[in-house]
Amino acid sequence: MSLILTSPAFANGGSIPGLYTCDGDDIAPALDWTGAPGGTKGYVLIVDDPDAPDPAAPKMTWVHWVLFDIPASVMSIAQGGATPAGARDGQGDSKPRGYGGPCPPIGRHRYYFRLYALDTLLGDLAGANKAVVVEKMQGHVLASAELMGTYQRAKR
Repeated sequence: MSLILTSPAFANGGSIPGLYTCDGDDIAPALDWTGAPGGTKGYVLIVDDPDAPDPAAPKMTWVHWVLFDIPASVMSIAQGGATPAGARDGQGDSKPRGYGGPCPPIGRHRYYFRLYALDTLLGDLAGANKAVVVEKMQGHVLASAELMGTYQRAKR
């Protein structure tokens, strides 16, 4: 069995509903996962957009959410994105902590929700950003799963 990440809010490759964006309530969609490998001690969740600022000419990957040390016993995150007990918030580009939803300035962007099962917990990294979390998890990833959604703002 492999690690699988899903959301009741949108299908893989589908459009992310406005509720979960800057045009709505800007809350995290519910996420569920199954298939954790044996030896999993915790999870890391990273949500980013590789199409910033313009999908026709991307210049950077914009980080929307970094959550790490999610306990191995946790298999979902409820709509709204409350940090599970024991988990730690990292630093994203959208907000100092927690989920910052899609808000593309131009075009339809892709948003990757990536979940990593680790054989360790990363510990207190004091609000680390994506780069620090990715560096610390090197050599500890047992499995990973990806869910991609898209979003384009209405013409204004």
